[in-house]
Amino acid sequence: MTIQWFPGHMNKAKLAIKELVADIDIVIELLDARAPFSSCNPLIQNIIQYKKKIRLLNKSDLSDAGITRLWLEYFQKQDNTTAITADMNDTKQRNRIIRLCRELAPNRNSFEKPLRVMITGIPNVGKSTLINQLIGKKSAKTGDIPAVTKANQCLTLADDFLIYDTPGMTWQKIHYAQVGYHLALCNSIGRNALDEEICALYLINYLKLHYPQLCCNRYKLKSTDLALEDDQILELIGKKRGCIIPGGIIDYQRTGTIIIQDFREGKIGQISLETPDMWEKWIKESIQEEQQQLNSELATE
Repeated sequence: MTIQWFPGHMNKAKLAIKELVADIDIVIELLDARAPFSSCNPLIQNIIQYKKKIRLLNKSDLSDAGITRLWLEYFQKQDNTTAITADMNDTKQRNRIIRLCRELAPNRNSFEKPLRVMITGIPNVGKSTLINQLIGKKSAKTGDIPAVTKANQCLTLADDFLIYDTPGMTWQKIHYAQVGYHLALCNSIGRNALDEEICALYLINYLKLHYPQLCCNRYKLKSTDLALEDDQILELIGKKRGCIIPGGIIDYQRTGTIIIQDFREGKIGQISLETPDMWEKWIKESIQEEQQQLNSELATE
C-alpha cells in the first residue's frame, strides 16, 4: 500500500511558492530528522533547486543521533546546501540561524536590499514554530495537525530581514511505499489518508529489525516475543495496554494509535526511520520494478 495525500490547497501553495522563489535569497527547508529523505519533498526541490539552502533537520531530539550525523554529512555534499540540526527547545538556535542566513547573503543587509528568507517544508514539520522563534512572538499559526498554514505570509524580523512562511506541501505523488508510511508516522499526512493499524504494523516490523531493545523496553516484551508475526506482536501489546473491547476482542486500531503516538512523542526512544543507504536502495528497487512492468507490457503487445 502506498499512502497518497495532496489536498487541493497544496496546488495553490505550489503556484504561490513558484511566484515567490525568484525574489528569495535563501531557503530554509525544514526536514524531519527521523525521516529526512521522506520529508525532502521533490516538488519543493524542483522549485528551489538553484537557491542557497539551509536544510534544518528538525526534531533531532527524537531521532537517532548517529543516523542524523550521516544525513548531515550527506546533505552537506550537495550544491548550495548547508545542513544543521534543529531543536525548538534550544534557546540559542534563533541567533545561530539568523547569523547563518546573514553569512550566506552578506550583501543583503539594508532597508533597500533586505535579506529575504523563505521557510518551507512538509506539513507539521515545525515551520510555524520556527518562525515564531525567529520573530520572537506568536506570528504564525501552530498546531499538531498537518496543513495548518494555508497561505504565504511575509513577516519582518528586522528592517533588513524578511521571512516568508509558506504552506506545507507533501509529495504530489508518492512513488515509494516507505515514504508514505514515514510521513504518516511523523504526522505529516492527514488522518483520513492513513490506517493506524497498518502503519503500526509497519513500525513494529521496523523496530524488530533496527531497534529491538527499545521495542522490548517500552512494551515490556521478551526478546523471544519479537520472533512472532507483526500482527501477533500488535495483539500482545494491545493486551498489555488494555485495548480490549466487549467480548475480549483486541482493539487493533486503538493499539495502533497508541504505538504511533509513542513514536511521535519519543516514548519508545530516539528512532530514525531511514538512512541515506536505505533510500538509495528504494530508488534502485523502484527503477527495477518500473522496468520489469514496462518489459511485461511490451511482451503482451
